[in-house]
Amino acid sequence: MRTRVLSRRRRGPLCRRSDVAEAWTAVAVVVLLCLTVPLAGVLTTRWTYADAQAAADEQRADRHRVRAEVLERPSKAHASSGSERRHATRATVRWTDPEEGTRTALARVPAHVRPGEPVHVWLDSRGREVLPPVDDASVWQYGVGMGTLAAGSTAAVLLLAHRAVRRVALRRRLEEWERDWARTGPLWTHRGV
Repeated sequence: MRTRVLSRRRRGPLCRRSDVAEAWTAVAVVVLLCLTVPLAGVLTTRWTYADAQAAADEQRADRHRVRAEVLERPSKAHASSGSERRHATRATVRWTDPEEGTRTALARVPAHVRPGEPVHVWLDSRGREVLPPVDDASVWQYGVGMGTLAAGSTAAVLLLAHRAVRRVALRRRLEEWERDWARTGPLWTHRGV
């Protein structure tokens, strides 16, 4: 049905080639939006999810959690920066490592903890304190977020390209109308006589 409408437009005396090009461009943009936007979103989601899952697996293999005892009350001098300031501070903690014996370090602890209370501390393979490994929910969230961003970017590029084609078609249409009016206008307005 759409092809029949476009072919009838071509036969009309006021229909220009720029009108036909603009109509076919609109059809092409709709088809591309329906095909490429979901495809870009799904492929990007799968790729970023796999990449983030590999990084999370690597973190899980490298990091381990130990149970430690808080030795001192967390002070404001050791407060963590940023949004963690209200929820976590730094304090000296002690734990027993099977290979190295008793160890102490400055680690992130909840702000309300008191000396002698147990806390969990994440360590890497070298024994340095690190953040916990990324969980599965965060991996999914990252993958879906990047896929959504890719789909939106693809749609934006297609719509901007369509807008550019429409501007060019409008400019051509106006030029064609001016040219035709320059030929037929004097016959109707009797200015050329």
